[in-house]
Amino acid sequence: MNPFIRIVLSSLALMSSVAFAVEFKQVQTNESTVTFAYKQMGVTMDGTFAKFAAQASFDPAKLAKAQARIDIDLASIDTGSSDGNDEVAGKQWFNAKAYPSAGFISTGVKALGGNRYEARGKLTIKGKTLDVIAPFTFQSTAARGVFDGSFTIRRLDYNIGEGVWADVGTVADEIQIKFHLVVNASPAKK
Repeated sequence: MNPFIRIVLSSLALMSSVAFAVEFKQVQTNESTVTFAYKQMGVTMDGTFAKFAAQASFDPAKLAKAQARIDIDLASIDTGSSDGNDEVAGKQWFNAKAYPSAGFISTGVKALGGNRYEARGKLTIKGKTLDVIAPFTFQSTAARGVFDGSFTIRRLDYNIGEGVWADVGTVADEIQIKFHLVVNASPAKK
């Protein structure tokens, strides 16, 4: 092969790999959600958190460098009723005055095949930090990615619902946390 053609083809291959190397890191919180589901007296209930901050750094080709952090403003909880919001933000539940935020920090990401992944990390609520595993899917276009996942915690492990609320017959111990994060891409750094 002609040396000039080889150089041109090599340059084109290098440019195309650089053009498609992206890192998803600009979280669009206005398009993202953090929600939860639980059972109260056997009835499934849902809620959401209106305010949270999120940071991400995700390149599917470089999972060892993947990072995520979500900080939730606990006073922004919406249970569907203002009385419920006040109760859950109170001392026996989240104690939002003493512990205004809950947070997740990833410690690693593992590929499960296809567009499925698993994030391992530390979840802190009411000053207590425990390990969690959060399975998620990741879908992307050239410049936009979407993370969808969920995991279940036991609220009593974090002292959520103390006193009379510790009775799991009224409010179940299992709380499912769901997240939908929309993240824009930026060119990946080498």
